[in-house]
This record gives sequence, C-alpha cells and structure tokens, in this order.
Amino acid sequence: MKYFLLTAVLIISLFSISFAQGKDYSKKYKKAKEVSFKSTDGVNLFGDIYMSKKGKSAPLIMLFHQGGGDARGEYKPLIPKLLKKNYNVIAVDLRTGGNRFGSENRTVAKLGDKKYTYCDAYPDLEATLKFVNSKGFTGKKIAWGSSFSAALVFQLAAKHGEDLAAILAFSPASGGPMTPCKPSLYAADVKIPALALRPRREMRTGEAQFANFKKYNIKTYVSENGVHGSSMLNADRVEGSVKEHWEAVMKFINSVLK
Repeated sequence: MKYFLLTAVLIISLFSISFAQGKDYSKKYKKAKEVSFKSTDGVNLFGDIYMSKKGKSAPLIMLFHQGGGDARGEYKPLIPKLLKKNYNVIAVDLRTGGNRFGSENRTVAKLGDKKYTYCDAYPDLEATLKFVNSKGFTGKKIAWGSSFSAALVFQLAAKHGEDLAAILAFSPASGGPMTPCKPSLYAADVKIPALALRPRREMRTGEAQFANFKKYNIKTYVSENGVHGSSMLNADRVEGSVKEHWEAVMKFINSVLK
C-alpha cells in the first residue's frame, strides 16, 4: 500500500512539474518581440517577431495584412498554429491600413496625414525581407500576403525569388487601385513555388486570374465556405470548418520545406 501511494504521489508530482513547465513554455513560445525598421524609401515600419524554439535557422514566414487592417488584428489567431510547426514568424504593419480588425496599425498611426496607395506599400515587403536577412534568419523564407498584399508578394517573388522559398497569396487583389501592381504583371517571372487561395464567393471575378496563374504553374485553391483574404483560416470569421483550408496551406508549406 505504501508503495502504491508513493508511486501515485510521484506520478502526480511529475505531472504537475511537466504541466507547469508546459505552461511556462507556452507563455514564452507565444511572446512576440516588437521591432521597427525603415522601409526602402524611408517609411518607419512596425512589426512583431515570434521566435521558434529552433532559433534563426528555422523556416520563417513573413505575414502581410489586407486593406484597412494591421498585422496583429488579422494574424493573432493564426500565428499559434504556425509556431506549433516551429516556424519563425514576422508580422508587419504596412503603410496602408487601419483598425478594421480591432487593433491599431502602428505604421499608419505614425504617418500623420500622409497617405499611400496599395501599390506604394511594395517597398515595405522588400524592407521586411532585407530586415530578416540582416538579423541572421537563415532558414527558408515564405512571403504570405492577404488581399492587396497578396498581389504584392507576386512582385516580391519575381524580383527576389533567390531569397524566398515560396509565396502564399490569399485573395490576391488585381482591379482598381491594384492595376499598376496586379499579380498578372509578375506571374510569368515567379519561378518559386506559389499558392493562390480564394473563397468560392470570389471566383466570379477570380476565375480568369486563377486560369492565368495555372499557365505559370502557380497552384490554386478554392475554399467552399471561405471569406476574403487570410481570414479564411480564422474559425471566428468563417461559417463552418476551416480544417480543409488549413490542410491545403500546410500541405503546400510542407512540400516547400521538405
């Protein structure tokens, strides 16, 4: 009986220690470091870096938000899933955006009355890539865009494909203000793996774009119940399951990093 009680106490103690360590690790794991750096044309950018336990040699995903938003608001619910895969993450507030997801775009807040177009934000993507390289991140890098920034990652891949492993483009914008920097201008020059994603509800206007992508071996995915941009991965913004959407994304990333 004494042996049984001693064993039980030992097991409970070990479980408690393990649980406590896991809890502490979880807090450390999710903690972000705020960073600030200059864009290639002098705009001061703000972002957050989430470090993998594997350090700077782990793959790194660069997250860029959609119009009217910011990096924290759009990606806070998604980042934990990426961290569980031991990826490093940097999420950046671009020079055009706002508080549509309930948090402030820090870059825009510091610009005062100065306004930029969506296409004007392209240097911010280049600056992010330059910044992570300067900080010693040596793992494979993936650029992930949403809506207007999904269009801009095609330009980044066309011009800096040697520094990227792949791009992910959620609902890549192409009309109106995006015309001078639309994805079709750069698709032919994208020589790295690329995946474009759209919800079914956007395919009336997105069908021609996806057909063009396929000519250049750019992979496509249509989510039946998805919503615009990277929000198709956020269960709080989608009616129904997002499991299939995440599976498509992770399958693509795994194929790139294997």
